[in-house]
Amino acid sequence: MAELIAQGPDFTQRWRRRLNKNQPMVVGRQAGVWSTPWDDHISRQHIRVCWNGQSLMVEQMATARNPVFVHGNTATQFQLRPGEHFVIGKTTFTLSADNPRVTLDAPEPDHEQVFSAAELRRVSFRNAQERIELLSRLPEVIKNAASDTELFVRLVNLLLAGVPRADAVALVAVDAPSAVDPNLALDSGKLRSETSTSLSEFDAAGVSPQKPCSVAIRLLHWDGRRLAGANFQPSQRLIQQALAKRETVLHTWTETPSREFTESESIDWAYCTPLPGDACRGWALYLAGRFGHGTPGSAGHSDSTDIRDDMKFTELAAATLSSLRELNRLGRRQAGLSQFFAPVVMDALATDDPETVLTPRETEVTVLFCDLRGFSRTSERSASDLLGLLERVSKALGVMTHQILDHGGVVGDFQGDAAMGFWGWPLPQSDAPQRAALAALAIRAQFEMAAKQLDHPLADFRAGIGIATGRAVAGKIGTVDHVKVTVFGPVVNLAARLESMTKFVNAPILLDPTTAAALRRKLPPEMGRIRRVATVRPYGMTSALEICELLPPQHEYPEISDQHLHDYESALDAFVAGQWSHTLDVLQRMSAPDPVKDFLTVFIAKHRRVPPPGWDGIVTLESK
Repeated sequence: MAELIAQGPDFTQRWRRRLNKNQPMVVGRQAGVWSTPWDDHISRQHIRVCWNGQSLMVEQMATARNPVFVHGNTATQFQLRPGEHFVIGKTTFTLSADNPRVTLDAPEPDHEQVFSAAELRRVSFRNAQERIELLSRLPEVIKNAASDTELFVRLVNLLLAGVPRADAVALVAVDAPSAVDPNLALDSGKLRSETSTSLSEFDAAGVSPQKPCSVAIRLLHWDGRRLAGANFQPSQRLIQQALAKRETVLHTWTETPSREFTESESIDWAYCTPLPGDACRGWALYLAGRFGHGTPGSAGHSDSTDIRDDMKFTELAAATLSSLRELNRLGRRQAGLSQFFAPVVMDALATDDPETVLTPRETEVTVLFCDLRGFSRTSERSASDLLGLLERVSKALGVMTHQILDHGGVVGDFQGDAAMGFWGWPLPQSDAPQRAALAALAIRAQFEMAAKQLDHPLADFRAGIGIATGRAVAGKIGTVDHVKVTVFGPVVNLAARLESMTKFVNAPILLDPTTAAALRRKLPPEMGRIRRVATVRPYGMTSALEICELLPPQHEYPEISDQHLHDYESALDAFVAGQWSHTLDVLQRMSAPDPVKDFLTVFIAKHRRVPPPGWDGIVTLESK
């Protein structure tokens, strides 16, 4: 495995990137993950590098302003062997062909100590200000990392800066236990066991303290100061013990029997700190280094107390990383749930128990039912492009749902080309009718705007909307096999009925009496207007219902003035009273194009301008 290491003037200005064979990469000050933002002497795109399996081909790009130095001389094109380096500005680039791997062959430690988090918290930092300053960078490290790979690089760099005596730092992860072919070769950074273990023998981290050879351990990322990567061999025994105990475990090698191993490794100690929490489940930090220049034996062992503050720093970094990743995970989960729950529901879930919030209960709601007009005709024309039709219908439903959510409502259901929203749950909303009305007017406005643009995907769609207010059961409703957050009750059926009536009375938005009365009291005329349309008996029902139309304010819809609405309601009063000649006179004097007045005119003409016997002012609808 070949890697390119960039090292700036400050030790934290560093990265180690894996090189894939025959895959060219651009390195520069603004080159994605291969960027060196700390060095102004490096151009945005300075060099192109490519690993061929034996050496690294380096070529200076035409956009580079400053020279590249290799072996003390400038060069625009050259080959680099593992272990060699080149310099641009204040940054040194080194080619490494290290092949570190977790090993089972590490000798038994001369000393093993276990440190709990509580015990390490009592340790005092010798350089508290510097350590705290480094820890304060961790939230920024996580926030600015564009990927997990970048996060691992930054975390390891921070630990190398915070633990100066550490010669190497690695972030490791334990895979889920599984049976593995014992003849499987080791790859770079991943060890497969010859022993399989059942899930019941593993603890919550997936680790068996009784069987230290039963898991696969990966090096997520590592870096070091002086260690040769080929000699860096993290101990699987140490990693597995730390994860099993869920505490920091320290191994030291200071006695003669272990010196052959530790001298080749250039280490006297290594410790492993597990990361707590589910967000980093099975992860651990592994650090190794030397005590200094003390002699082996008791004196060397006494130095083990000197790294307790290093372990405390690592423990705090692990806890901070885990907490921040947990917050990020919760944020992603919340973002995913936002596709299923309206913002008002998400706010309620954030402050109360989900079962309490979602349990069905009876409450006062305002329901909006919105259906597409022109869908059947459009679907016939689009029979050869069903995916295109689906995309257009999705955009139309998106207009509806966006306005429902934007006005504080909950999307309760989809039925083909129709959407249902409601207000008044999970928290009461005293202005629920106004919210529903403004959402309806916004939906109407968007479809009317689209209709004026012939090339708009929604140009041949219209919307019919019914709004009703009343008692209903809202919450998590369904069966043992399937549930959804919605609303149930007669008021939902009424809103759907009103929506279907919009086709007969030629009004885009119809209201029930309760909603109309609330809007007359609280909706300012500069936001919307209401007029009575007629009293109707819906198809298949015995009871009558006065329906009202919701219109945009006069400054948005000047075609129908306030005087026009007043004249229509006067004509309606005459119509109900059976004075149909007077009704027609008033309607004919109303010159503005008004599809709703045509509803009364056609009804009167159908009955030859004479009220039927027993006329009670109610129009019976003959179909749904």
